[in-house]
Amino acid sequence: METSLRLSPRERIGNPLFYIGMAHFFRRRFEEAASTFLLDIQGRPYRPRPYQYLAACYAHMGRIDEAREVVARLRAITPLVVPDELPLRNPEHREMLLSGLRLAISGSV
Repeated sequence: METSLRLSPRERIGNPLFYIGMAHFFRRRFEEAASTFLLDIQGRPYRPRPYQYLAACYAHMGRIDEAREVVARLRAITPLVVPDELPLRNPEHREMLLSGLRLAISGSV
């Protein structure tokens, strides 16, 4: 994905950024993931999934107030903050995202 962005410098929005952010997130590189999700959101602010991951990133970093702000922005897009279904096969990945979202919403896991 990073190579595709280097080869096509105008493509700074969309799925490549989201998938790069996911890769950082699941490697617990939350700072890098958060900055990538912010770039993705700038390009397409109407997509809920980057907001979900960004809120989870902030929550896992202990930045609960920022996580709650992201959840508030997410709720302006969709009432569904915690997705019913996740296209994640790895149960650890699924739990990492869900626990971050729960923390962002309630302040405790």
